[in-house]
Amino acid sequence: MNLEIQIGIALAVLGAVGTNLGALCKHRGACNAPLVDIRRPLSTVRHLLDSRWFVIGVAVAVAAGLLHFAAIALAPLSLVQAVLAGGVVLLAVIAERFFGYPVGTRQWWAVSLSGAGLVLLAVTFPSLHGSHSRFAASAMIAFESGLMIISILLLLGPRREKFREHRGVLFGAAAGTLFGLSDVTVKALTGELSAGPLAILASPWLIVAITTGIAAQYTAVRALQEGDAVPVIALTGLAANVSNIAGGVIVFGDPLAGSPVGLCLQALAFLMICAAALLAPTPVSRQQA
Repeated sequence: MNLEIQIGIALAVLGAVGTNLGALCKHRGACNAPLVDIRRPLSTVRHLLDSRWFVIGVAVAVAAGLLHFAAIALAPLSLVQAVLAGGVVLLAVIAERFFGYPVGTRQWWAVSLSGAGLVLLAVTFPSLHGSHSRFAASAMIAFESGLMIISILLLLGPRREKFREHRGVLFGAAAGTLFGLSDVTVKALTGELSAGPLAILASPWLIVAITTGIAAQYTAVRALQEGDAVPVIALTGLAANVSNIAGGVIVFGDPLAGSPVGLCLQALAFLMICAAALLAPTPVSRQQA
């Protein structure tokens, strides 16, 4: 890897720590505010900003977001997300040791499996050069349309009785998918940096990035209000990372492993990630008890 990619990876590591820390602070503040109502966005924001913990969380998350955007501008999207996702291992430790949130055995397994799976993806990537920012508009539109459909289905999930008890993690997964949609669009915008700021302002992808980013923020806060901190934050990060890794490969042509062994290891990594997603939600019977 060249120096540019190495700097991108270092920024991704710092962003991972800030993302999880900011989310935990926002959870503590959001739980003391009225439920997010997308029909009253200004009132919702005012109530949330009345919480000091939420304001701290937002400040930390914004700093982490800037580091993340800088990282994806310097390095391939799929690699940055794989490295960023390794920070999920820190989530349970920070939540339990510094915030006093209970972390069950299922959640420890989920965090460990997702972290190990995503790190395994990172180490099986072939040699990379450059930021891999080029894409085809048709591939971008098809991929982002698919992510939008998935996020809508996740948001509608709690309307069904059997999924209602898991609305926190479903909203979290929807928020993560929307974050992934926004990140893929931001990655596309970084490819236009060489053309100057006017090219970015004139790009239709800017509107998509801003709109989906705002929707993701509202959905993520509602998820934090509806569910336990660790499962919700873990599922949000997991959905965002998987969306971005897939976007890096499908939209921007990030290379996969070049050998059968490497491809098998990458398949194993995705199985570990799926298993983590199934383990993260707390069983309904335990929630009622």
